Amino acid sequence: MNKRDFIKQLGGAALLSPFLALPQYPLEESQTPYPKNEDAFWQRIREDYYLKPDYINLENGYYNFIPKPTMEKYIRHIHMVNYEASYYMRTVQWENKDKVRDRLAQLVGASPEELIITRNTTESLDMIIGGYPWQKKDEAIFAQQDYGAMKDQFGLVAKRFGVVNKVVSLPNHPASDEEIVSLYESQITPRTKLLMVCHMVNITGQILPIKKICDMAHSHGVEVMVDGAHCVGHIDVNIAELGCDYYGSSLHKWLSVPLGSGMLFVAKKHIAKIWPLFADHTDEVPEIRRLNHTGTLPVHTDLAIDDAIDYLENIGLQRKEDRLRYLQRYWSDAVRNVEHIVVNTPVDPHRSCGIANVGIAHMKPADLAKSLLEEYNIFTVAIDYANVQGCRITPNIYTTTKELDAFIIALKTLANRV
Repeated sequence: MNKRDFIKQLGGAALLSPFLALPQYPLEESQTPYPKNEDAFWQRIREDYYLKPDYINLENGYYNFIPKPTMEKYIRHIHMVNYEASYYMRTVQWENKDKVRDRLAQLVGASPEELIITRNTTESLDMIIGGYPWQKKDEAIFAQQDYGAMKDQFGLVAKRFGVVNKVVSLPNHPASDEEIVSLYESQITPRTKLLMVCHMVNITGQILPIKKICDMAHSHGVEVMVDGAHCVGHIDVNIAELGCDYYGSSLHKWLSVPLGSGMLFVAKKHIAKIWPLFADHTDEVPEIRRLNHTGTLPVHTDLAIDDAIDYLENIGLQRKEDRLRYLQRYWSDAVRNVEHIVVNTPVDPHRSCGIANVGIAHMKPADLAKSLLEEYNIFTVAIDYANVQGCRITPNIYTTTKELDAFIIALKTLANRV
């Protein structure tokens, strides 16, 4: 029995076991249709989320928790895998995973033969950093503002192989794309092998000119690895158009897949040279699955990727991107010129989307986050390193302008406490 037939059967009355009956709380799908009117549409979307009433959640960047329609299907996958057990694992497990991978590849503009499903961006990119054929005194380039786990992995290969790491610092408010491109280019030498760059900087939300960086790096014979942790399901990602060599993302972020889901793209010409993290029987074959020996995993999470893409397509990626950018600009434009408030995200609309970072000049980021939560019931995360002092603000598509109004008032009030 294939997955889809089983789910249809599970949704009806074919399986009578009380153990297999879906929980009635809190997993009840809404039957309310999505209206076309924009305000009503997003208010209806809000109904798809179980929101904790204790606080306004403006920290969706870590984990974009699952909307009801996806959660409902995810629970059904768990029941199905548990019901079929070893039969499922020994028959259609890999076929289903391949189908999901193919659809994911289509979403991100990649060839299925160049993409694997992983657990997160850290696993994806550390796989490349750790498996790259380094030679002593080879050089790598990355930024202070990059994610810590990958910087730590570069530190590890420096100790193990003698790799020289060269670190740049990104300006929060670049004057042009060329300023960013030249910053990376200034560090390239004949020994440079790999350049890591964020598609969207996780602590500020700044979107970097990836294609221009790739074109520049390739002109020097340097490969480019892109950290797209916050991009898939957030903005339109077309890996083929970007022209990068490696791309990793976390699907439990803006695509709203259950926790523990990511992806890795490796350009076909590089697959054979990357040393696998774990040995696989396909190691002699130059295909990407040689990098994807995972052992036994919660396969129902892989199946939920398909459902998350369904949900995204019901909304429309461009519509979602526009909404996230609108929400960010709604609050950030309201405070950019307020005394003592510092927005650490570029003002140009194309240089950011849903994520931004804001600080108050006389407050430490940790104190700002604490005050927002304790005084105003607004949950954020403090950032205090790499030239960024403030709180990262990540609304989600369920966020209302009324909630952002409360946030704006809180920021202005705290800024006046001099």
